[in-house]
Amino acid sequence: MITINIDPVAFSIGPFSVHWYGLMYVVGIAVGLLVASIYARFKGITSDQLLNVAMISIPAGLVGARLYYVVQQPLGPYLAQPWRIFAFWEGGMAFYGAIFAVVLTVIICAWRMKISIWKFLDVAVIFAVVGQFFGRVGNLINGDVIGYPTTLPWGVVWANPNSFAPRHDIAYQPAPIYEMLINIILFSILWSVRKKVKPGILFFTYIFGYSLSQFLIFFVRDNEIVLWGLKQAQLTAIVVAILTGILFAWYRWRRQLANSAG
Repeated sequence: MITINIDPVAFSIGPFSVHWYGLMYVVGIAVGLLVASIYARFKGITSDQLLNVAMISIPAGLVGARLYYVVQQPLGPYLAQPWRIFAFWEGGMAFYGAIFAVVLTVIICAWRMKISIWKFLDVAVIFAVVGQFFGRVGNLINGDVIGYPTTLPWGVVWANPNSFAPRHDIAYQPAPIYEMLINIILFSILWSVRKKVKPGILFFTYIFGYSLSQFLIFFVRDNEIVLWGLKQAQLTAIVVAILTGILFAWYRWRRQLANSAG
């Protein structure tokens, strides 16, 4: 078994505690922007344009991820303590909420800036897949994204008493590690084809790939079953995949019309 015995609080300054989860988000945003800026320049998007959109879409994504997580939880504790709705340091971010918020924000910003929406969405998913990797490192330290108890040799025991794991003396499926491996695979695919495909293809590839990964990985995630033996994230993945398929069909139809007209 693998044992992780790290306090989720990295350090404290007086009454204020700095959590590893928050630090990993800062690192993820910084590295994600760095990698995305390399690809953005190739697509003709300037650093200023990227930063202007990032300053709006990153907060929107964080809020969207947190709100989408909160609405899936028992609301009693959050209604009793409303400030906890935005207690990001507690862990608990539903990434689909970030996707919904960021995609909408990028579309609006790109349209207003008269920049290709598809190009900007491609840059956005490069940022997302890199940043998400570091977010999962925070989950791994927290012990807040875990699978079922397991006897597998790569099962993880979150031994620190301050970790969010239900128990600190048994091993669980290391769902954060699975998520990190998925991020590496998705990034490898996107980065290897980034200069070979039409605008928009990276976006569709990421959304399809991420949805498939969530549908599969939640079979080992210890979350509540809500319908047809599936969990909320799996149902969301199915809906997102279907809607993305419809959008992709429309995208192909529009490109064919443009090619015919040209």
